[in-house]
Amino acid sequence: MSNVLNVTGLDQSKLAGLTAALSELLASFQVYYTNLRGYHWHVKGPQFYQLHAAFEGMYDKTAEKIDELAERLLQLGVQPENRFSVLLTQSKIKETTLLSDPKVIIPEIVDNYRTLIALERAALELADDADDEVTQALLSDFLAEQEKDAWMLTAYLG
Repeated sequence: MSNVLNVTGLDQSKLAGLTAALSELLASFQVYYTNLRGYHWHVKGPQFYQLHAAFEGMYDKTAEKIDELAERLLQLGVQPENRFSVLLTQSKIKETTLLSDPKVIIPEIVDNYRTLIALERAALELADDADDEVTQALLSDFLAEQEKDAWMLTAYLG
């Protein structure tokens, strides 16, 4: 048992499924982040300025989530993966490239939110089973922000 788990009182035997789910979520966020960078760089059209700034804000928030997930995994005694070659095999989000049309990008982001939210809900159930209130709170915060973002993006799509 890791030293941290000795202090927190979390039962390591209940954490295996949760840490696997968090690792998959981390990988998916890493690929999503990279896709957002590409959307930011390549977007074109009459809404360029608005979307360029919006995508930057989205990838900044995503970078924070990535760091929070990696640190939570460390707190739970698991080394987070950082090799992109491995992350690509673990991610439920596929990488994209050279997308520049907002009519393609925005639905892609909405679909990515659908994937991330489903992964978070699954991990949230596992955190509940492991009596891990800290991970529950972290994922609940992620969900609250992403559900609002998903609402705004679907409103944008009309």
